[in-house]
Amino acid sequence: MFSPDYLVFLVTIASIYAIFSLGLNLHWGFTGLLNFGHAGFMAIGAYTAILLNLAGVPIFLAVLAGGLLAALLGLIMGISTLRLREDYLAIVTIGFSEIIRLVAVNEEWLTKGTFGIQGFKLPLETFRPTLFTRYGMVAVFTAIVGFGAWKVGRYFWKKLQSAKGLAMAFTGFWAAVLAIVGFILYGACAGSLLNFRANSAQNGLLFVSVITLAIVYVALEKLVHSPWGRVLKAIREDEEIPRALGKNIFFYKLQSLMIGGFIAGIGAVFQAWQLSNIYPTQYQTNITFTTWTIVVLGGAGSNPGILLGAAIFWAYSAITRDLGQVPLLSGLEADQIGALRIMLIGVILMVLMVSRPQGILGNKDELTLGR
Repeated sequence: MFSPDYLVFLVTIASIYAIFSLGLNLHWGFTGLLNFGHAGFMAIGAYTAILLNLAGVPIFLAVLAGGLLAALLGLIMGISTLRLREDYLAIVTIGFSEIIRLVAVNEEWLTKGTFGIQGFKLPLETFRPTLFTRYGMVAVFTAIVGFGAWKVGRYFWKKLQSAKGLAMAFTGFWAAVLAIVGFILYGACAGSLLNFRANSAQNGLLFVSVITLAIVYVALEKLVHSPWGRVLKAIREDEEIPRALGKNIFFYKLQSLMIGGFIAGIGAVFQAWQLSNIYPTQYQTNITFTTWTIVVLGGAGSNPGILLGAAIFWAYSAITRDLGQVPLLSGLEADQIGALRIMLIGVILMVLMVSRPQGILGNKDELTLGR
């Protein structure tokens, strides 16, 4: 049903969107900042990195510069908006992202406008690893997947210990499904890394995106479980309490906005590599709402939940991509099928909000979206 190349694509794109969403989760899930302008950070990061790399700057430095400039945008956005009420902050962040997109459309001398930029290098595209190196890459990939499997397995084990009757059977069923799907995806990706030269651009992007996701995830877990992260959670719940303890609320929010923006800027470079081009319409508000969908699905305030949300979102996209071949729907046009897929994910979100408003792995005692 799905070719190994398509499975590798799914793992890569899910990893990239997980990176975006981890940045947004820091804004909203941990700090309570209602940011609907995440696409602006992505646009800044992607254009900066790609343009610098085309100018001869090494890829690593170009990506770092993209992330730093996105963090600078967070600083500028934060200084001018963080004193606003939540609803006004949401509106202004949308405005910021639209301004950046329109600048990208109109400054053709730099961005080539609506035609976009193509023909840039991809990471590890020309890399020709030896057999020993390829086994090393598989070992690194296996270690990262093993860590993720351990985290997910521990979650389901705790759920199984506390569940009874039908709930236990339901939890066990989904644990088994996830294990089987995860094993299939792991096999496809490990096989592609071993056969790296068959498609070095795609396999190289898979390898670096998974490693980057692992680094971002571990760093964020360290941050949010540190005293700094606990202050962010306190700000999210009630600003007056940390303020009474002498904490500078504005400064903490500013740091959160900059770090989340840095992460989004880094992730956006991977998206540009995935698409092999970069143009302004990539950064319309729909990409921000896709990221919000992942955060809501997985659970705001839960980094493991974001990984699961990204996996579920792209699994849904893969399963419904051939919806037009279902006999009952064969008479629908392609745009109607697209609208139907959006409606279905909307229904799933509504059901989730009614039955589990904190998301799949979110903690209701700590955060609810309806607070």
